[in-house]
Amino acid sequence: MPTKTRQLQIRVTASQKAEIKRLARRAGRNVSSFVLACVLPEEQVRFGEILRALREETGRRFALAELNDFLTGLGPPEFGDAVTAARIEGLSPLVANYVAAMVEEAASRMAVDPPPWTAEVEPLEEPHFAAPLRRLRPHLLRAAPVAFKRRNIFVDSTMGDRV
Repeated sequence: MPTKTRQLQIRVTASQKAEIKRLARRAGRNVSSFVLACVLPEEQVRFGEILRALREETGRRFALAELNDFLTGLGPPEFGDAVTAARIEGLSPLVANYVAAMVEEAASRMAVDPPPWTAEVEPLEEPHFAAPLRRLRPHLLRAAPVAFKRRNIFVDSTMGDRV
């Protein structure tokens, strides 16, 4: 975790401050860590770290696998906290679509709505097949999860599986 070098001050009433202190004590945290965890849940921070890793060409396959593990390990409440405020600018169209498809697939598995930003990611114009062998394309066309197909990405594995 990066070293904290900045300070943020907010104005609250005396009763609000007392309530925040009470809630922090109840959560077993100090006021700063409690407020920070409420504003930036750990899951949201971790998702942001993975997205930053996906901007780099080297290690992208590992970052996608990490994203898969991360999304698979979330429950519905944590999922919403984690993926609501994604910053996908700077990702290539292919990677942005992979991320959006993975998030949509995870949302579908949890029976929750995907975050609105996924609808803003334009699907790929040309199909992308995860396996380079042409003979596998008919299989990939059938096997790809719906969220990936809608984005013109054809893969043989889905959330919880490893590519």
